[in-house]
Amino acid sequence: MKKAIIIPTISLFLICLFATLLLGVVNGVTEEKIAQNAIITEENSRKIVMADAKSFGEKTEGEYTFDGTTAPYSYVEALDENGNSIGYVFVTASTGYGGKISTMTGIDKDGKVTGIEFLEIGETVGLGMNATKPTFKEQFKGMVSGISVNKNAPSGNEIKALTGATITSKAVTKGVNTALDIYENVIKGGANNG
Repeated sequence: MKKAIIIPTISLFLICLFATLLLGVVNGVTEEKIAQNAIITEENSRKIVMADAKSFGEKTEGEYTFDGTTAPYSYVEALDENGNSIGYVFVTASTGYGGKISTMTGIDKDGKVTGIEFLEIGETVGLGMNATKPTFKEQFKGMVSGISVNKNAPSGNEIKALTGATITSKAVTKGVNTALDIYENVIKGGANNG
């Protein structure tokens, strides 16, 4: 009777131990490659959101509180061919319907959005993932601080919400507004909130 319990228990333990060790090895092998790919994606996205930049400065990271939520952020300065500043590229985080949305936002020296890209987004396919389409992202170009979402006919400093994905639309807008707020208060204002 003991043999009928002990042998399967030891077998199951060894299988679990082997699987755990194998997962650890695979994670160790792929972790560096995943980190390298994330860096390449971030560098390529910078060139998209700040197309006029010839190079970028060093990354600065911190935490920032906007609209009652504290989240991590980072930014780099965008430079022209002579090394002069033409704006900044920010990475901010917000929470959408499907979880974390990491948005990269380019902001020129006049405080206007030059473009947005997503570094991380996992919204509902066919609804919230429509935020990745150029027609949605293009709405943000030229916008300034205080962007809002309108479901029907946006005007002024408003973007049109995605059909069936208002939560996603508001989350992306919050990420962009956070970047604009950091630009106004940390970069231009010289404050240190991070």
